[in-house]
Amino acid sequence: MKFPPLSCGILLRRYKRFLADVQLPNGEQITLHCPNTGAMTGCANPGDRVWFSTSDNPKRKYAHTWELTETHTGDFICVNTQRANQLVAEALENKWINELANYQHIFPEQKYGEENSRIDFLLKKDGMPDCYIEVKSTTLLTDNGIGMFPDAKTERGQKHLRELTQIAQQGQQAVIFFAILHTGINTFEVARQIDPKYAQLFEQAGDNNVKMLCYKAQIIIEQQRPIALELRKALLS
Repeated sequence: MKFPPLSCGILLRRYKRFLADVQLPNGEQITLHCPNTGAMTGCANPGDRVWFSTSDNPKRKYAHTWELTETHTGDFICVNTQRANQLVAEALENKWINELANYQHIFPEQKYGEENSRIDFLLKKDGMPDCYIEVKSTTLLTDNGIGMFPDAKTERGQKHLRELTQIAQQGQQAVIFFAILHTGINTFEVARQIDPKYAQLFEQAGDNNVKMLCYKAQIIIEQQRPIALELRKALLS
């Protein structure tokens, strides 16, 4: 997945969830739109370099969108949660996810379930059970080097696990797909200490044959600028 052209600055602060102030190399200060409603633990430290895209849409109040954080340790974090689904869509279309490569048809954003949910991707192929995929953007890196999800209590995520468990019990394929968008993450665990209920439902889902996949995004740098992400490396499968 290629980024639009990116510019960089130094993060001053993130506030009101959707806004961030950045200082540009020329000293100018601008406000970015932050497309991430999560806690963003470790992803929004003042002083880190941030990379942002710019829209030419005159109707936008904030023309710039925060895409990546570059930490003091040299790791890149994709903070734009919309990119997770775009990465998975690209990987599905190109058959980069071995466990899902046999499906022929990809349908994004399909309604399903008893709790009125919307699945990120529904895969179909004649003669095979339908496959329901829920994508989770994962950016939390703990002090001991482990990537975790969620980074805050998530009732929405709990609902998704209940829905996927029911899908699996009905004989369909159900997948929760953790897209690792932090280059420093090399192992993964569910964050039991942050959301014990989510961890409990995660275990129940696994006991009911919900498949857990975890793939790490690779960042592509050209002329000292990030230009693209690819989702090809499996951490867990």
